[in-house]
Amino acid sequence: MNKYLVEFLGTMMLSFVIFATGNYLAIGATLALAIFLGGAISGGIFNPAITIAMMFADQISHGDLMPYIIAQIAGGVMGYEVVRNFM
Repeated sequence: MNKYLVEFLGTMMLSFVIFATGNYLAIGATLALAIFLGGAISGGIFNPAITIAMMFADQISHGDLMPYIIAQIAGGVMGYEVVRNFM
């Protein structure tokens, strides 16, 4: 369950920075920080397309595919909602 939470939080943080700033340096730094902090727990994927590629490369199991994607989409939506409601 921790890996799904990490994917949710990392994707939320990344999408927040994308929507709030649009600054490529801030986005890159946020992605690097998210991978540094969560990479050991979840793999630091934070993108459903990459998750599918990692499944085909046998880096994550078929059973983890949908929970990862659901967590990532929910994180992206939550990041957008935070920007929309609080900024």
